[in-house]
Amino acid sequence: METETLTFSFFLIFSGAAALASFALYTRQPLIIAYIMLGALIGPYGLALVTDIELLEESGHIGIIFLLFLLGLDMQPQALVAVAKKATLVALASSSLFALIGFGIASLFGFGTIESVVVGAAMMFSSTIISIKLLPTTMLHHKHTGELIIGLLLIQDLLAIFVLIVLLSSDS
Repeated sequence: METETLTFSFFLIFSGAAALASFALYTRQPLIIAYIMLGALIGPYGLALVTDIELLEESGHIGIIFLLFLLGLDMQPQALVAVAKKATLVALASSSLFALIGFGIASLFGFGTIESVVVGAAMMFSSTIISIKLLPTTMLHHKHTGELIIGLLLIQDLLAIFVLIVLLSSDS
């Protein structure tokens, strides 16, 4: 498509998301399925309405910024500090456990050290989608459990940033 722009892509994404999300809610299906279907439908391997991969990546970054902004609007700084104190130990312990499991399994399959570290890091942060699935309504993140999940995800995001910096700065 010659006139592919970020604005046109957002139009397709938001209007398509509204239509498919309405259908998903009507059929009592998870919204994430509707969003994945939309991506497959309008993406380069579907109807090819959006084919520029760099534009899709930029749209994804903007979407993540919007999501984090909306989560940040609902969390008060005092609550975030209190949740961070409670969730830090759980985040560090679970992330370490899953990283070790991923590293061990990759090593058993014969991967090298660097590859095993990458697999361990991927395992370390794979719980994000499960945690987001546990927040099915906007009311849950106002409750204590939802706040703990969001705090845990924020700590895991900080750990992910640190791990990515270490991996990207290594000479290997």
